Amino acid sequence: MTTTTRRFDEAGSMLDTSNAPEEPTRSRRRIRATAVAVRERRSILLVVPVVMLLIVGLGAMLSASSVVSIRETGDALFYIKRQVLWVGLGLAAFVITTRVPYRFYERVAVPIYLLGVAGLAATLFFGDVRGGARRWIEVGPITLQPSEFAKLATVIVLAAILARKGTLLRNLGHFTVPVVTVVGSISVLLVLQPDFGTALLVAGAAFSVMIASTAPIGYLAGAATLGGVLAVGGALAMDYRRARITGFLDPFADPLDTGHQAVQSLVALGTGSWFGVGLGASRARWSFLPNAHTDFIFAIIGEEIGFAGASLVLVLFAAFGFLGIRIALKAPDMFGRLLAVGIVGWLSLQALVNIGGVVGALPITGVPLPFVSSGGNAMLINLAAVGILVNIARAGTTRS
Repeated sequence: MTTTTRRFDEAGSMLDTSNAPEEPTRSRRRIRATAVAVRERRSILLVVPVVMLLIVGLGAMLSASSVVSIRETGDALFYIKRQVLWVGLGLAAFVITTRVPYRFYERVAVPIYLLGVAGLAATLFFGDVRGGARRWIEVGPITLQPSEFAKLATVIVLAAILARKGTLLRNLGHFTVPVVTVVGSISVLLVLQPDFGTALLVAGAAFSVMIASTAPIGYLAGAATLGGVLAVGGALAMDYRRARITGFLDPFADPLDTGHQAVQSLVALGTGSWFGVGLGASRARWSFLPNAHTDFIFAIIGEEIGFAGASLVLVLFAAFGFLGIRIALKAPDMFGRLLAVGIVGWLSLQALVNIGGVVGALPITGVPLPFVSSGGNAMLINLAAVGILVNIARAGTTRS
């Protein structure tokens, strides 16, 4: 039904303006509705692989953690119940961050960064020592790992700084000072814990933000070269890190010590063959494979559901990376683009490093598999970061 708007000219004759203002208004409404639908579809597509990874992770955790749960607590479901709790908290954080405009993080980027630095510094004085590393802080019944928050803090503050500088990044000083300050301070505190693997992840996530910025390619090449030299030097600086490299190059040379985890991981994957030994039938979890429910849960997945199941996990992470980069390309401003690239780069690189270590393609670094491995505040931070990506997707443009 159309609406007729009636006006009169100076002579008193009635002027019929039927639909005159109506059609442009309707067209604008249709365009806006289409834009909203596109953005919602983009955000939903991103959530699908994350939810599937959570489901796969909970199923693998139920099997991989049962033996260690019985040995440590007498309750076969201890770790899986704790994982379900953290997934629930992570989903709550996800819902919150989907509703917080992502530009808010640009305004509070420096306080977030300082909070990350303070958390890492606190572990050096008040941290709980486990396995020779001081990475955790116990707050009552809750154990926090500040390095997880530091990853997100690094991405946020670096994205905010580089977005504000814009074309000023063509000046070497404007590029070098913030990058060295942010990445250097976080990395040094991580190495002191020591947590060299997470320091490499932070540097990798920071580099992904730099690539998406307006910094000249020459500066990026210089940063990559310097980072590579520092990474090699740091890896060779300590005996236990050199042992990891030796174990990576030839794990079967010392299968009972430096190569033990790598060998047992390969045995588990080989046992799984194409379609696995069956859910809950893992042999590696019976104390053959250390850290089966944390750093090496991908080996349990490969053992129980085989190459087919392990490939599904790889496809899900690839889908997450592709959809995340698509969101970054559609972001309405530079900060949104850099923030999205940083989050996707961090989580995708962490998945690559973890799976690479499990299958023997990379040295073992001790980093968990996002959305899948057992982890408390790591799950919380990871899902909160995905919520930020969803918010960026909903604010994005509608370019195809």
